[in-house]
Amino acid sequence: MDQSIDLESFIQAAGDAIIAVENDGRIVLWNPAAERIFGFTAKDAIGQSLDLIIPVRFRERHWNGFHQVMLSGHSRYGTEVLRVPALHKDGRALSIAFTVALVNSPNSESRVIVAIVRDETQRWNEERELRRRVAELEPPS
Repeated sequence: MDQSIDLESFIQAAGDAIIAVENDGRIVLWNPAAERIFGFTAKDAIGQSLDLIIPVRFRERHWNGFHQVMLSGHSRYGTEVLRVPALHKDGRALSIAFTVALVNSPNSESRVIVAIVRDETQRWNEERELRRRVAELEPPS
């Protein structure tokens, strides 16, 4: 039984965004789920900086972490989920969760970070509303 899979078909069919970024922070892979979540087509995104989807107030922190991962070759977010704000093409705020894999490029001369990203905006909004309702029910101190 042949158990191999067509990785390109998997990337295109995945329900979560799969985004790959070279060591200079430029996007080199942007699958259809990334298009759906963020609103940018692959043509819009490929070759662009990740700043495309990072809110301005979080960019410095993001790039500090990004460069540390590239230098060290290690990220704890390979197994731990990172939850952060992001931006949609239309300017609305998103809440995303993702893990990353640090892999060598085919020529092994550089590293690429691949992120598997899920849109958790609806869940985050529901939890915020639930917290608000619970706070309304709690007696004042």
